[in-house]
Amino acid sequence: MSTCEQFESLTPASKVLVIDGHSMAFRAFYALPVESFVNGEGQHTNAVHGFTSMLLTMIRQHEPTHVVVAFDLSGPTFRSEEYAEYKGGRAKTPEEFSGQIGLIQRVLDALNIAWITVEGFEADDIIATVATQGEAQGADVVVVSGDRDAFQLITEKVSVLYPKKGISDIPPMTAADIEAKYGVRPERYRDLAALVGETADNLPGVPKVGPKTAAKWIAEFGSVEGIIEHADEIKGKAGENLRAALDDVKRNYRLNGLTRDMTLPTTIDEMRRAEPDFDAVDELFDELEFKTLRERVRTGLAPREEAVVLEAPAAVVVRSAEDLAALVGEEGTPVALTLDEDPRLGEVLSLATETSRGTVVLSRLDEPTTTAVADVLRERAADILATDVKGLTRRLEALGYALPEGPRDLGLEAFVLRPGAKGYTPELLVADLTDQDPGDKPKKPTAAALKKESAEEAEANAAPSLERLSRIAWLLHPVAAELTGRLDEHAWAAGIVNTLEVPLSRVLLQMERTGIAVDLQRLDELEADFSARVEDAKARAGAIVGETVNLSSPKQLQEVLFEKLALPKTRKIASGYTTDAESLSELMTKLEPESSEFEFMGRLLQYREFTKLGQFVTLLKESVTAASRVHTTYAQTAAATGRLSSTGPNLQNIPVRTAEGRLLRSVFVADPAFEGLMTADYSQIEMRIMAHLSGDEALIEAFRSGEDLHNFVGSQVFDVEPAEVTPAMRSKVKAMSYGLAYGLSSFGLSKQLKISVDEARRLMKSYFDRFGGVRDYLRGVVEQAKKDGYTTTIGGRRRYLPDLTSSNRQVRENAERIALNSPIQGTAADIIKKAMLDVQARIESEGLESRMLLQVHDELVVEVAAGEREAVERILREEMGRAAELSVPLDVNVGFGRDWNEAAH
Repeated sequence: MSTCEQFESLTPASKVLVIDGHSMAFRAFYALPVESFVNGEGQHTNAVHGFTSMLLTMIRQHEPTHVVVAFDLSGPTFRSEEYAEYKGGRAKTPEEFSGQIGLIQRVLDALNIAWITVEGFEADDIIATVATQGEAQGADVVVVSGDRDAFQLITEKVSVLYPKKGISDIPPMTAADIEAKYGVRPERYRDLAALVGETADNLPGVPKVGPKTAAKWIAEFGSVEGIIEHADEIKGKAGENLRAALDDVKRNYRLNGLTRDMTLPTTIDEMRRAEPDFDAVDELFDELEFKTLRERVRTGLAPREEAVVLEAPAAVVVRSAEDLAALVGEEGTPVALTLDEDPRLGEVLSLATETSRGTVVLSRLDEPTTTAVADVLRERAADILATDVKGLTRRLEALGYALPEGPRDLGLEAFVLRPGAKGYTPELLVADLTDQDPGDKPKKPTAAALKKESAEEAEANAAPSLERLSRIAWLLHPVAAELTGRLDEHAWAAGIVNTLEVPLSRVLLQMERTGIAVDLQRLDELEADFSARVEDAKARAGAIVGETVNLSSPKQLQEVLFEKLALPKTRKIASGYTTDAESLSELMTKLEPESSEFEFMGRLLQYREFTKLGQFVTLLKESVTAASRVHTTYAQTAAATGRLSSTGPNLQNIPVRTAEGRLLRSVFVADPAFEGLMTADYSQIEMRIMAHLSGDEALIEAFRSGEDLHNFVGSQVFDVEPAEVTPAMRSKVKAMSYGLAYGLSSFGLSKQLKISVDEARRLMKSYFDRFGGVRDYLRGVVEQAKKDGYTTTIGGRRRYLPDLTSSNRQVRENAERIALNSPIQGTAADIIKKAMLDVQARIESEGLESRMLLQVHDELVVEVAAGEREAVERILREEMGRAAELSVPLDVNVGFGRDWNEAAH
């Protein structure tokens, strides 16, 4: 069988993962402690465990269609037959490694993953053959190897993952990386290695010649052959050494070249991913005493179907009402819709049914076609498939088109099913939920290039962009089908989409349209005040050190703080010593309060605070409309926990922990036609959720009795009466109570409270001794998440956390912290969303003119119409108070005033 015939079933949609088995096994052996991996028969298994874990990670990250592992044999190869000292001098293999390669091969057999050895050749040659022939068939190939010889394989279609530390740090090496590090392109790495030599293979190079010199010669003479041909022209000692070592260079070049045309004993179809033999896996893992890997195999190695490239219908550009009617078909036909901005043509509406697709350049339409587009959007809303329907509606409104309620929001559905994804745009949904390629994004033209284009040239040059946009819209149909299947399978997700997220998007749209009024005079006053305070802080800081200092310049600050004032050094960074806020706040604690150094630091922090406040004022002024209102945008899919975020401007970023920061809220006012603003928020909602989830009787009783929570907890932890809890005690238990829900360690608590680690540890022990239910819950929630692969809120919202089983400790511990806080934060997010829906429903059912304006974290802001204050307060207290059934009451605080700050409580 010829080599090409072995690979003839590959396609451009194929991806081949080929692994250097011995290289990865040794990497795993030295990365994991030998003494921790020994089964009952005394067999060491650390290399087996690490190799299998890495293999599962590689498959999860790269989703290959084909996988093969290449191993060396112990016998001679054509290289050792030519050069007996080849690979001589390598350290003796540790005894504990004995037998582990055979076990790895048994694991691969159970996983139905192909592995190859070929007598007389090395694993590198097998890899090179697979990579070369895979690329020739148009497939992508991912090589995993710790051997630098693999660098010569790198092309646009072949990438190399080169392990650096342990088994989790495996960065990709690109052609640019090779050129940056070695000064040559990958195809010339073989030439460089021939000149420099390879210690690991016992191949001596030219004495005193390193990569820089070798790369310079290659750049000058093109290749090893060119260098040998012109060896007499190379001057100096390096030239002498080269001429004396020419035989070594020629031999190195022969031996380090990888064989790319072997006839392999395994066909490409035998490399195709297949379902593991789970019975064999269970039997072998029982023998090896592996526990955590078993579930990873079951969830991570389902066979992947090779992609079938869907043939899209021909794209059209809509130029008339008749074109549009032919494109969208009859009423009831699903129509995918996207709205994008092309740099040449402006706003482009892409429309696609399952059998047609096209684009509408909105700026080029005549009046009848514009009317036809408006009619389709208005009359066919229930047929439309889109993403971010709320944002799409507002963008269309700005262009003069109305989009009523009814479109299906694929982005919201995908978010609920897969929170924390890179994004939920049409293009990203196509990439994540289908095997289809939307095509490369055309390069954005420069402003200068656009000026030179004629109208005809612009239209011709925009054609690839329109083709791609309409294809993405057309591919939303398979996206929708995939999401339908997943929602049918996961009733919990369908419930959240239909009863919470979609209805909420309509409420948020109404809030965004309404916006909130701004007192422009007050805004100007604050701008002047903050600017004056910035200048005052700058002047006073300069007076202290006797020179004008640019307090925004880290370089000047470093000179003043650590040279002129000789303050204790902060954390070392590349440019010197850090001047970040946390480090400077900590530095202040080391200074005498009456000293000039302390005063300088105070002025510096004052400068930073008022600069930040001034920047927010500027941002607000840019956001105010002609009607003196600000219209923030709420993102439902930005936070994986389900919490809403705010942009343009971000009203959640208003600093409220200082009196000066709270002044910013005073610029947000009630419309003159309304009586005032009412705010309502939950008191200690996250701790109430913690009490409910943990079932801790002491904590539940504290909330039911109406006692001050932190005083109660402080009395328990410090063993004093509640009245004897000091402000310092209260501050400590408050920080600890909230911190524990976010995975705060004793070290983190010590840093936050500026106490010793031992004291923090004692504090946490005392807390857990009194509140054992909280301790048990926090332990159990992470363990359950590891078993399930996800966390769950009270309302059933899931957050999947595959990194809980990561071999990288930092990654795993971060996932554990997320597992701790997601049920609490996610439940809090669900509760406020439910409350918003119920409050809005009551306002409408009672026929009130008051309107909900803002949601910030756990707070709602309502603009109260004249005579409706009492009714609105009743609605807020009742609906927010019963938004969830917990074992503790939901306490709602309410305030009222003419502006947002005055309405605080």
